[in-house]
Amino acid sequence: MTELWSDDRLRWGMHELFKLIPNALGALHAESPYHLLIAVILSAQTTDAAVNKVTPALFAAYPTPAALAAAKPADIEQFIHTIGLFHTKAKHIQETAQQLVTNFNSTVPHTHPELESLPGVGRKTANVVLGDAFGVPSFAVDTHVTRISKRLPAVSDKASVRDIEWRWTTALPETEWVQGHHTLILFGRRYCMARNPRCAECPLAPYCATGKPRLSQ
Repeated sequence: MTELWSDDRLRWGMHELFKLIPNALGALHAESPYHLLIAVILSAQTTDAAVNKVTPALFAAYPTPAALAAAKPADIEQFIHTIGLFHTKAKHIQETAQQLVTNFNSTVPHTHPELESLPGVGRKTANVVLGDAFGVPSFAVDTHVTRISKRLPAVSDKASVRDIEWRWTTALPETEWVQGHHTLILFGRRYCMARNPRCAECPLAPYCATGKPRLSQ
């Protein structure tokens, strides 16, 4: 059985990635917490680039939660039909806007329970919004973070999303949580891809259960 990375090695590994990818930020374009919340809901199982293509027109048509709440899902679909699951997402963002108006005075809430009460909002979306919109220490786990965490391995192959979040937030100081998850996401996109990872260019590869064997091939 491969030994899991210790807290010390995880901190070291993250700091190496900070050097490799300095000042990592989220890729979604958003000018307000409302914009970010809607964009993150739309980004599920779709690329950030695809979402960024549709949100300018969407937010021009529905600039406030009240405007979006009053829209018909069929009308919203016309703006987002190029992204995956657009039928469901149109319904979710319209219902989310309604709840923002009704329950939160048209403002985006600042806590996990409140955010996760909104349609289409899970733990990952809440973490992204809290970290990027409000500066609350949060660590979002997506497919890239999951893949990297299991490859190192920071966690076991059977680890859940919450297990992965707990592992990184236990190892890293709160001040590094937001940058840490963005760094892992970009690292997964640029270097540690699902297919043909660029292990020869990775500073972690000599210590990685997946990368080390690849270096010797």
